[in-house]
Amino acid sequence: MRKQGYEPEPGVFPYTPVTPPGPGIEPEPERHDDPDRHNDPDPDPRPGRRVSGKSKSSLEAMKEVGTTPAPEIKSNIHCLTIIGQIEGHLVLPPQNKTTKYEHMIPQLVALEQASEIEGILIVLNTVGGDVEAGLAIAEMIAGMSKPTVSVVLGGGHSIGVPIAVGTQYSYIANTASMTIHPIRLNGLVIGVPQTYEYLDKMQDRVVRFTTAHSKISEEKFRELMFRTGELARDIGTVLIGREAVDVGLIDEVGGIGDAVKKLNDLIEEWKKNRKEVSLQ
Repeated sequence: MRKQGYEPEPGVFPYTPVTPPGPGIEPEPERHDDPDRHNDPDPDPRPGRRVSGKSKSSLEAMKEVGTTPAPEIKSNIHCLTIIGQIEGHLVLPPQNKTTKYEHMIPQLVALEQASEIEGILIVLNTVGGDVEAGLAIAEMIAGMSKPTVSVVLGGGHSIGVPIAVGTQYSYIANTASMTIHPIRLNGLVIGVPQTYEYLDKMQDRVVRFTTAHSKISEEKFRELMFRTGELARDIGTVLIGREAVDVGLIDEVGGIGDAVKKLNDLIEEWKKNRKEVSLQ
């Protein structure tokens, strides 16, 4: 009996012959790989299928911080937060919540250049901090060409006062407070007269900036700064909500909704003025 075999293909070595199927057994169909199938790990032939449940990012956010992420929206308003202690030339301890001025200044420059940003909302809850760093941030905010609105929530103390009044319009919450006090160094004794003169000049810079960007007079601001009897072991004044408006330091009592509405009004006016200038 002649044995059935398969001739090897020329030029192919080694060659392993395929065992022919037995009688009554159908050969297994050939499998072809679809390259597009690898790109779709879960193909669904049913059109219009709806996937229920939360996305992976939402579940991870709930696991890490206990809340779902806020929805992303396209907005012409950028929210800038100044919270904790304003960190200047000295690095504060890691447990302190800080706002670093070397981060704020480049961000303000980028916001001034960004064409899609038309208004800036400054939200403050700060205890103050480095005087020169805070004054530099306030000068940057005051020098911006785009509309700016600030809202004090919780507190806007010490060098946070010039930052709050540096915007075109300012709000303060009913329960928020602002502390006005003289500039001081840590310690009990000022070593030399030159140090006192330097502090006095720095204090004049803060007073001039604050009075130039608010409705409060220099005499009233200095009177609040050097008032005695209100703060324990120190001199100064604490203004709460409406009191800051009554003395002319803040423009109006309000919250986030009022601040956003005012900022939108300022943006519309700013756009109108830009169109009039471009037509001329």
